This record gives sequence, C-alpha cells and structure tokens, in this order.
Amino acid sequence: MLLVAVAYAVIGVGFGILARSADAHHVRLWRLAAWVASGVVALAQIGYEHFRLGSSPRSTALHAAGAVALGAFGLALAANVHSLLAPAQGQRLPLIALVAWPVVTAVPAFLAALVLAAVLARLFGGNRGDSGGHSG
Repeated sequence: MLLVAVAYAVIGVGFGILARSADAHHVRLWRLAAWVASGVVALAQIGYEHFRLGSSPRSTALHAAGAVALGAFGLALAANVHSLLAPAQGQRLPLIALVAWPVVTAVPAFLAALVLAAVLARLFGGNRGDSGGHSG
C-alpha cells in the first residue's frame, strides 16, 4: 500500500511539473496522462490484491482507498511545501488540504475498488482466503 501511495504522489508531482512547463493545450494532455498513469497503478494494485494475494473485495478496497488517501496526503504535503517556497507573498498555506484531499479521494476510491474487486471475484472465482493483513 505504501509503495502505491508513493507512486500516486510521484505521479501527481511529476506530471504537475511537466504540465507547468507546457502551453495550455499540452497542460490538458499532461493532466490526462497523470490520470491514466494513476489508473494503471490502481488497476495493478487491485489485480495484485485479487490474483496474487487472494484478498477479499472488502480488503482490496480498503487497501486501495488507503493507498489513494496516503498519496493524496503526499500531494497535499507537496502543495504546502510549494506554498512555503513560492515567491508570492501573503498566501495562506493550504493546510485544509492535508485532511480534505485524503478524505475526498479515499471514499470514491474505496467504492470503485470494491465494485471492481467484487466483479473480479465473480468472474474469476472467490479468493483463496482473506489476506487482509497484507499491504501491497
């Protein structure tokens, strides 16, 4: 879960840097590329949880949501650091993002992962036992 969270944060910060140096049309492409990369990471985590670890849909969804929340916290932390280092004066730090971004992203991630993991369990059989203690 921590590795996936770091991947989300690196994708967000890295593609953000690339988007900042692009023109208006290319900014959209970099943002889309970040969404696609994050989607690939999410699918890989859900697949790993289901096929390799044999986790239940609920456990898979909890781990996926946890990774998303930690990744969002990492992005919020990066935004706060950027605000501290930015040359603009009088700006307030986006401290609320440290709580809001993880919550706002984890809830839909949990629901989406739960549905996807349940579909996988239905299509490819049940799990080999709940591996709820793993954090892939």
